[in-house]
Order: sequence, then structure tokens, then C-alpha cells
Amino acid sequence: MSTGDPLAGFDTIVHAPHRLRLCALLDAAEEAEFGVVQKQLALSASALSKHVSVLMDAGYVRQRKAVRDNRQRVWLRLTRQGKAAYHGHLSALRAIVGESDPAL
Repeated sequence: MSTGDPLAGFDTIVHAPHRLRLCALLDAAEEAEFGVVQKQLALSASALSKHVSVLMDAGYVRQRKAVRDNRQRVWLRLTRQGKAAYHGHLSALRAIVGESDPAL
């Protein structure tokens, strides 16, 4: 457990449950197609779009559009700033709950 303010890395943008899950998915995958993310998170396209927009406005997520199988596709990825915010938020959560469990 770190010394100092355990809330230092707490990020209210990342903290929303669907955005936290989205960041976790993108952190693990590096980049994921919008439709795959939608399916993994079990969200409607409009709900996912809203969460992606919040993360993009914060500079945490970038999207890339390209044509694949004759259809326009959107791929999402965490930016360097997004990765830092996500990992900082995880550290803050660990500090808040105490990192006594090695699985954390």
C-alpha cells in the first residue's frame, strides 16, 4: 500500500462501472472493434457510444475508423493518458480497500 493520499489517482471519469469495464477491456486488448466491445459489455450501441464519447472528451480513448468487409468499422483504444488514468484509478481503489489480498 502506498503512502500519501489514497484518492490521488481516483478518477471519476473512469470510475463509472461501464467506463471502468471498457477501460479494462481496452487495456487488455490494446484495440478492439466497437461491435466486439458492445457485445462483451452487453451494452446497446447508443449507451456504449455515450461512454466512449465521455472517455474521448477526456482524451482517454481514441477511435479509428476503417472499412472492413465492405462496412465501416470503428476500433477503440486507450490513449497513453487513458492508460495512466485507468492504472492510477486502479491503484487508488487498491489503496482505499487495502491491498492485503495478493490477487488485487
